[in-house]
Amino acid sequence: MFLTISTTGTPQRPATDLGYLLHKHPEKAQAFSTSYGTAHVLYPEADAERCTAALLLEVDAVALVRRGKGKGRGGAPDAALAQYVNDRPYAASSLLAVALSGVFSSAMKGVCAARPDLPGQARPLRVEVPALPARGGPDLVRRLFEPLGWTVTAEPVALDERFPQWGDSRYVRLVLESDALTLAEALRHLYVLLPVLDDAKHYWVAPDEVDKLLRAGEGWLPEHPEQKLITSRYLSRRWSLTRQAMERLELVRLAEADDSEVEDIDNAVEADAEEEERPTPLAVQRRDAILAALRESGAARVLDLGCGQGQLVQALLKDVRFTEIVGTDVSMRALTIAARRLKLDRMGERQASRVKLFQGSLAYTDNRLKGYDAAVLSEVIEHLDLPRLPALEYAVFGAARPRTVLVTTPNVEYNVRWESLPAGHVRHGDHRFEWTREEFRAWARKVAERHGYAWEFTPVGPEDPEVGPPTQMAVFRLTDKEAKAA
Repeated sequence: MFLTISTTGTPQRPATDLGYLLHKHPEKAQAFSTSYGTAHVLYPEADAERCTAALLLEVDAVALVRRGKGKGRGGAPDAALAQYVNDRPYAASSLLAVALSGVFSSAMKGVCAARPDLPGQARPLRVEVPALPARGGPDLVRRLFEPLGWTVTAEPVALDERFPQWGDSRYVRLVLESDALTLAEALRHLYVLLPVLDDAKHYWVAPDEVDKLLRAGEGWLPEHPEQKLITSRYLSRRWSLTRQAMERLELVRLAEADDSEVEDIDNAVEADAEEEERPTPLAVQRRDAILAALRESGAARVLDLGCGQGQLVQALLKDVRFTEIVGTDVSMRALTIAARRLKLDRMGERQASRVKLFQGSLAYTDNRLKGYDAAVLSEVIEHLDLPRLPALEYAVFGAARPRTVLVTTPNVEYNVRWESLPAGHVRHGDHRFEWTREEFRAWARKVAERHGYAWEFTPVGPEDPEVGPPTQMAVFRLTDKEAKAA
C-alpha cells in the first residue's frame, strides 16, 4: 500500500522543509520494520519548489495470517479463504495508519528540534492514496475530510475497466489538498480516518484505543459533524468504548465553549465519592443464570458442551456441590486456552480429579457423554448450520439423555437495542442464525415432545417490554417416566 505527501515552496521557504518535519532526509531511502512487514520512506522529488515524501508499506502476508489468528479481513465469514485472499497488502487500512504513527511519530506530535518554528506553520499540502477502501463511498469520504479544511477528490475505482457494466468497486483514489493545515494536523486526520473508512482493524481494539483516538482527534474531532460515526468505527463498534469516548468528547466540547479546563467542567462528583455501579456484563448474567438453574436441579455431575475457553467450567469448579465437571469442544485451540485458564498443570490432585476436558463434536453421538446429571449448551446452537441441529438434538437429548439440559441463545429481537450493531447483522460473525423468542420456544417445544422432557422458558438479562431479554434460556427436565427409564 502506498501514500504520498507533497508540498510546494519558494527559495525563502523551500519545499524541502518537509524533510525536517518528517525527520527523514530527502536524499535517503529508509526502511523501518513493523509488526506486519516493512515500511519504506523515499522522496520521488525534492527541491525548493516541490517536495514529495512517499510511504510504501510492504506487508508480510505470512505474518498477517499468523498474527491475525486466521480470522481473515474483518472477521470474514469464510475465514479459511479470507486470510489468504484479501486486500490487506494493497489497500490503505489500519495497517497503513499504524505505520504512519510509527514512522512519522514526531511529525504527528508536531515536534521538530532542529527547526522548532516549522511544525506550527500551515503549508500547501497534497496527500494521495491510490487505493482506499471506502465503506460508504465517495460521499462519505467527502463528509469526513471536507469539514477539516480539505479539498477532496475521491474517484471510484472500477471493478474492471474492461467491463464497465460491472460498476464501481468500494475503493477510491483519494487526493486531499489544503493550504490551511499543518503537517501534524494532516497526519492525525489520516491516522484516524483511514481505518474509519476501511471499517476494519487488523488488531483487537482495547480500552487504550479511546486515549489514542482522543489524542489524534484533539482540536477537530469534538466539533466534527460525523463525530459519532468516526468514534464508533474507529473503536470497531464496541459500544462501551464508544460511549466512553463520546462522553469525554462532550466534556472537551463543553470546556472549549466555556473557555475552561476539562477538569473544571467534570467536577460534579467529588474525587473520593462512590462511583456509580457499572452494569453487570451480559456474559456474567448468563453464567449466573446457568449456575442458579444447575443448583436448583440438584445436579452434581455436569457437562459443559461447547465449553469454549472454559469460563463456565472455571465457575463450576468454585462450587463444591459440582463433583464432576466435563468440558467438551470441537476446537483443540479453545481447549488448550481453557486448560491454561484453569491452570490444570498446577492444579492440586483433589481439584484436578473433578474436571476433565476432551475434544468432541456434538454432531455425533458420544458414549462419553452418557450418565450425567446435567448438560449445558451455552451460546452453542447458533454456531451450527440449521440442517445440523437435528444431529445435535439427537446426540444430546436422544443419546446422552442427561436429566437436565440448559440451552441459551441470543434473542434476535433484542438486537435493535444494541447501538453498535448494524441493522440486519447478527451478534457474532460465526452465528449461522439467531432466533426470535417464538422461534426458540417452538424449537424447544418440539425437542421436549420428541425426547420425553418437560421444559420452561427463562429470560436472561434485563427484559425489555417490547423486545424481551437479550438472552433466552430453555430449561429441559426429563419427565418422571423417562427419568425412571433412564
